[in-house]
Amino acid sequence: QVQLVESGGGLVQPGGSLRLSCAASGSIFSIYAMGWYRQAPGKQRELVAVITNTGSTNYADSVKGRFTISRDNAKNTVYLQMNSLKPEDTAVYYCNAYLEVVTARPMYYWGQGTQVTVSS
Repeated sequence: QVQLVESGGGLVQPGGSLRLSCAASGSIFSIYAMGWYRQAPGKQRELVAVITNTGSTNYADSVKGRFTISRDNAKNTVYLQMNSLKPEDTAVYYCNAYLEVVTARPMYYWGQGTQVTVSS
């Protein structure tokens, strides 16, 4: 069984910074990509950033230049450094991983979500 455990959310003022972490655990054979999605009230879940096992990254246009995704392969952990936060960044942020366990084909897994609120 795979678990994705997120941490680092919270309340921050506009212009502030937060760092999210997501650690994957379980009988993991290989992690091919990890990323972050977010869902604001009344809106669909959207991609924020993704990083592959080779280090390639992709960002939503709305966060380019402000957010940075990184990954520690040895720890099966992905990070999202969020700078210059805006009220419109307020959402529940979900960790996502495309990975393969020892006994199954590659699949997508989700974390439980962590709330990020940007407000003065």
